[in-house]
Amino acid sequence: MKVFLIIIISLLGWGQALNSDDLLTYTDSKGKLKPVNTKDQWQLKRHQILDSMQAIMGPLPSRMNLPDLKVTVKDSLTTDKYIRYLIVFAPAVNEDVTCYLYVPTGVDKTKKLPAMLVLHGTGALGKRLVDGESTNRNRAQAKELAERGYVVIAPDYPSMGEQKDYDFQKDRYTSGTMKAIFNHMRCVDLLETMDIVDPNRIGALGHSLGGHNSMFVGAFDERLKVIVSSCGWTPMSYYNVKEGENIDRLKPWAQERYMPLLGKKYSFNGEDFPFDFDEVIATLAPRAFFSNSPIHDSNFDYKGVKVGISSASKVFDFLNVPNNLQVRYPNAQHDFPTDVRKEAYAFIDKVLLHAPRESVIE
Repeated sequence: MKVFLIIIISLLGWGQALNSDDLLTYTDSKGKLKPVNTKDQWQLKRHQILDSMQAIMGPLPSRMNLPDLKVTVKDSLTTDKYIRYLIVFAPAVNEDVTCYLYVPTGVDKTKKLPAMLVLHGTGALGKRLVDGESTNRNRAQAKELAERGYVVIAPDYPSMGEQKDYDFQKDRYTSGTMKAIFNHMRCVDLLETMDIVDPNRIGALGHSLGGHNSMFVGAFDERLKVIVSSCGWTPMSYYNVKEGENIDRLKPWAQERYMPLLGKKYSFNGEDFPFDFDEVIATLAPRAFFSNSPIHDSNFDYKGVKVGISSASKVFDFLNVPNNLQVRYPNAQHDFPTDVRKEAYAFIDKVLLHAPRESVIE
């Protein structure tokens, strides 16, 4: 009888010590912590993570009754493999986004193409960084993906590029991060309006600032089937840790163009930060995620990445897609080395069912 009861307790999960940090637990309608045993329960947990993200980013504005995008082409550049358009569009009333839009040439117009949202890192040049104008030769991901035959959209982040004069004090968003998420989702909307784009084969990629923003938009936009983050994250407990100097270690995230509720609603030491990056990665499952996390990245500690990947992998395993979570730890600094970039592109090709054209990747 005793053995029988032990088996029943085990099957029902009774007696287990549940940990709120475990991604396979959720809070039920009575506020009690419960184990995730079904996909429906995972969806509850997933939405709870999105709620936690919005606690510090601010709410995602409604996507109901959105206005026409009003796309305007300001300039264009024709190469042997694509046309690069400089465009501006309206994500909402009295708002605008400036982008590069790359459309491959010489393709079979009867077949739809996959598309990528490419997000640049921190820098005054904005979208021009991913077009090859960076002093670092490993930043031209938008151009490289266009050469491989992808339709690519690369927007400016608010306060950079042609958005350098963006006024965060006058907008409707709680944070620059949420403004960017909304912009990036509208970029996906724009891609879906294009006859040449297959709406079921769209992904996102970014480096550094663009790395974590590709993850953020991927969390909120399930249309993105593959997300690549280069040098974009580590758990908050590993961020900017310096012996004896940890009181204000999250202060860089508190800038108005990121999450200014830090220092107002939440503390700089990270003890009450409402979400973490393993949770963001978990929201992407069962979709595909690839992380480039160099071992000498001074911004995002790779040792923390290993902890975060181990945590998030439980969700990918639970959803029976363990191979959809990939990470590389190159012997490099805050960079996207050629060999890892090629692996990331091959990963994107596989997920989006794309046979790439030959491209020059230095």
